[in-house]
Amino acid sequence: MSSSTEQTHTPAAAMPDYLIRHVTLRQLQVFESIVRLGSFTRAAEELFLTQPTVSMQIKKLADSMGLPLFEHVGRNVRPTEAGLELYQSCRKIFDTIANLEMKMADLKGMKRGRLRLGIITTAKYFLPTVLGEFCQNYPGIEVALEVFNRHRIIERIIANEDDLYIMGQAPSDQLDVEAFQFAPNPLVVMAPRDHPLVGKKKIPLARIAEEPFILREPGSGTRDATLKVFGQQGLRPHVRMDLGSNEAIKHAIVGGLGLSVLSLHTLILEGTDGPVAVLDVEDFPIMRQLYIVYPRTKELSLVAHAFLEYVLDNESRRRKRMQKLWPQLAKYLQNEQPAEGTARKKKRRD
Repeated sequence: MSSSTEQTHTPAAAMPDYLIRHVTLRQLQVFESIVRLGSFTRAAEELFLTQPTVSMQIKKLADSMGLPLFEHVGRNVRPTEAGLELYQSCRKIFDTIANLEMKMADLKGMKRGRLRLGIITTAKYFLPTVLGEFCQNYPGIEVALEVFNRHRIIERIIANEDDLYIMGQAPSDQLDVEAFQFAPNPLVVMAPRDHPLVGKKKIPLARIAEEPFILREPGSGTRDATLKVFGQQGLRPHVRMDLGSNEAIKHAIVGGLGLSVLSLHTLILEGTDGPVAVLDVEDFPIMRQLYIVYPRTKELSLVAHAFLEYVLDNESRRRKRMQKLWPQLAKYLQNEQPAEGTARKKKRRD
């Protein structure tokens, strides 16, 4: 009497045999760095490699692909069509590997990984504190933080350069994104402490329009919001200069070069009783929110998801800090409902 044992085999997944044999992760890492930084030299510096080594790795990679991956534009390089396709695949590969690394770390009982954030300039005044608290809970996490104006942030969202983005206005009308309110961002009129309008009540906006004014550069969300408020009353500020830095604008205000509209967050270090005063102006403050944003189709890494949840869970703490900075803000915050962020947070948890 004979017996037989049936065995079942899981079919092998389709494997890219050629690329596995001819392409290395190191080559892909070098390639991704060059595209992101726009330079062989900067990529070599970031990866602690010599430039000849970088060039050799890219030559081998291009030979394996059978197509040129870069073209020179002046002193810089940019990816060819084939290079762009490879770059998108590289980002997916590295995101998958990063998630795998974090999952393995979780199984060992610890959190590790890398968090890439792209933020508007206003957020740099308080985000380091938030990151510091977050990293105390997850000491193994490495953070990369880059600061841009609104226009550049939108470009980076399109290119999927970062894990999460912090903006003063969600670009829902331009891009398909998830957006969560997580902090008030009141825009106020600022003046030097010795300005004759300091201490006045309900200053007409037309009076402010008579003063020399300093604006953020084109592409700034603060600039757009400021011009919109003036425009609604048929006014336009008397612009003396444009500056691309909140700190430069604050120094210009103290120097007597004009008034400006900036986020109240820019006064976090010196407070509202320092050399820059907040004016009581009609139609101000402009009550805006800060949003944490990412493309709707993006699968968040474990670290990015943990940071998103941490930020949303501590929204009330940030509102209290802003109210302590400027007690007059309390009456405006009463009318502000963080409904969108709160509702979506509950939805995520469900």
